[in-house]
Amino acid sequence: MTSRTEYDVIVIGGSAAGLSGALALVRSRRSVLVIDDGTPRNAPADGVHNFLTRDSAPPREIYAIGRQEVIGYGGEIVDGTVVTARRDDDGFTVGLADGTTYRARRLLVTTGLTDVLPDVPGLAERWGKDVLHCPYCHGWEVRDRAIGVLATSAMALHQAQLFRQLSDDVTLFLHTAPDPSDEQWEELAARGIAVVQGKVEQVEVEDDRLAGVRLEGGSVVPRDALVVQTTARARSDFLADLGLEPTALESNGVVIGTAVPVDAMGSTQVPGVFAAGNVTAPMAQVMASAAAGVTAGAGINLDLITEETRLAVAARSR
Repeated sequence: MTSRTEYDVIVIGGSAAGLSGALALVRSRRSVLVIDDGTPRNAPADGVHNFLTRDSAPPREIYAIGRQEVIGYGGEIVDGTVVTARRDDDGFTVGLADGTTYRARRLLVTTGLTDVLPDVPGLAERWGKDVLHCPYCHGWEVRDRAIGVLATSAMALHQAQLFRQLSDDVTLFLHTAPDPSDEQWEELAARGIAVVQGKVEQVEVEDDRLAGVRLEGGSVVPRDALVVQTTARARSDFLADLGLEPTALESNGVVIGTAVPVDAMGSTQVPGVFAAGNVTAPMAQVMASAAAGVTAGAGINLDLITEETRLAVAARSR
């Protein structure tokens, strides 16, 4: 329950970016409401990595501590899913799935993204465990093990080289990706990366762990971990009424997902709406998302101060 329905700022999303932005704002004596649906991107992961002083801590442990810090400065947090966001006379009204509405002068969107996995049976069940995508997030945990890379685009060659840094036993499954160029074949061979042509039919699981990759035709290649390329889809449908749409992101000519565009301070093209974290930067890790949240919080506070100063000057001149 909350003590009010109107705030200086509503933060939509309560993970690293959202809680960090909220913390910066409540410490600046802003009234803040964080609305969180409890589905962080990294929920399947056992631990957060490359987060100084919190390496390997479970995601929910970090967010629980963050919630208490925000509440300790007077911030409020509700569990719920935002389904609408609309501009009103001097701010915004957001609507939750249960019909509750709240108002705020500014919005900070930190809803993250959804990782869309390749359509291969068995991947989703192992996602975040031994089906991985980021060497910096999970690579150490699979070091020196038998690693497979499932190729659905040319990005897989990049991933294969990154994971080769962590293990001598890396196999690239070309699956639906285009054939490597002559130069890329040479690079793969030079690094000792095996290449398997043909489509992957499914992943094999034994004793609640990944056991291998089954190819069309029935042969199985044993693997301890499988790297995939996901499509990162920004969670931003509720912003449509504000005219804020995500844009496609490309890397080396490959579309890797969508994101909400922002400037250096997290401001979107819609005045008064800011965004931070994976909804704006799919490849940002938790620490980078937290930093972006603080920056956006500072940007919002400055934006509010500018408005308040303008109104104070106008009132004084009457």
